[in-house]
Amino acid sequence: MERKEQTRRAILDAALRLTADTSLVAISLRQVAKEVGIVPTAFYRHFDSVESLGLALVDESFESLRGLLREVWLRSPQFRDYIDGSLPVLADHVRSHRSHYTFVVRERTAGPPLVRAAIRREIELITRELATDVARVPGSDAFSTDHLNLLADLIVSFVVTTAERFIEEPDAEARIMAEARTQLRMLMVGALNWRSPR
Repeated sequence: MERKEQTRRAILDAALRLTADTSLVAISLRQVAKEVGIVPTAFYRHFDSVESLGLALVDESFESLRGLLREVWLRSPQFRDYIDGSLPVLADHVRSHRSHYTFVVRERTAGPPLVRAAIRREIELITRELATDVARVPGSDAFSTDHLNLLADLIVSFVVTTAERFIEEPDAEARIMAEARTQLRMLMVGALNWRSPR
């Protein structure tokens, strides 16, 4: 059982290496098997296709990020605290999981349809979770449910864009974080003064 898990891990890692400079649609099952040092038929003991391998990588990529952002929110239940708390966590997470983020950034637009849809669903899940958390913040009763969802969507879209910037400009992390903090605070000034029509 342990050997099977090691082979599965090796396949996932090989796919991350192979997609570092290209999309999942450009690699084949044979390439992945060769990279791992297994015969193609052994690949099928773990995944049905390269696409199902991609779906496993999407799950893996988002699982720890959701947990981290949720933990930051629970520790910092005010908008300003969340901004100051979440950006360093995001930067650190991108740094320590660079291959996963590179994979998500590329596959989000260039990957196979099922993988693109899975990434979209994961982002929607984070958005729904954030909307639920924002609804608990003092003053959030000024928002309608639709507007809470729109605010959460705006924040998550911003975080995704910031993660992409960390990937594209690894040497500019400090500048990107400072700019992102200011932009997010500007966004929040508007949010905190928003009143949904009744």
